[in-house]
Amino acid sequence: MARQEPKQERAIRTRRSFLEAAAHVFNEHGYDAASIAAIVERANLTRGALYFHFTSKEELARGVLAEAVTADGVLPQTFKLQEWVDLGLVLAYRLPREPLLSASVRLSVDPKARGLFGTRWPDWIELGTSILSEAKERGEMLAHVDPGTTARLAVGAWTGVQLLTESVPDGLDLSKEIANLFDHLLPSIAVPGVLGRLDTSPDRAERLLKQAREQAGEQAGEQACEPLKEPVESR
Repeated sequence: MARQEPKQERAIRTRRSFLEAAAHVFNEHGYDAASIAAIVERANLTRGALYFHFTSKEELARGVLAEAVTADGVLPQTFKLQEWVDLGLVLAYRLPREPLLSASVRLSVDPKARGLFGTRWPDWIELGTSILSEAKERGEMLAHVDPGTTARLAVGAWTGVQLLTESVPDGLDLSKEIANLFDHLLPSIAVPGVLGRLDTSPDRAERLLKQAREQAGEQAGEQACEPLKEPVESR
């Protein structure tokens, strides 16, 4: 007999399908021109199923934006500055490959969408400030550098580079351009002893994500191999 999918798992999968469908439609048409009908068609599900999870196009957009701030693939490093670099490199690698991430940027620069529900830029700035503050406490940054200012300028520069790579006809690679961005930024914030040990290679993100997947697989295997505890007999 085939295993029946639990209702909760099915609901989570259905909700995710609608978010991914909405992301595709927002990417292709922008927020204003996107329609519920197009999202339902893209998800290949029913309008009733959509309204069970989301009451409006605005709520769908909020759901897409909620997926925007992620550090998946960023692993602990010797230097916090390396983790900050990795955050930008991994996002640059993932964004062209993951519609939810690219749609979150599209919504954040869309005047109509931004006016309705804001952006996630403040969250990215807060995350960057937290990492950079710890880096400064560890002595990795030059004394005059302010973590909050650096995080804010870096988010603005990252976004500008991403928009430029989409707009110019030269087929620029986002991972390479963001690596170049860090090569220009880091000498002005990192102490010399740390600067020379930071990796800004364009292919670093792909290596990190592979390593993160392998670690996740090992952990899942270890959990599966754990022996079941024997029930305690009642006396």
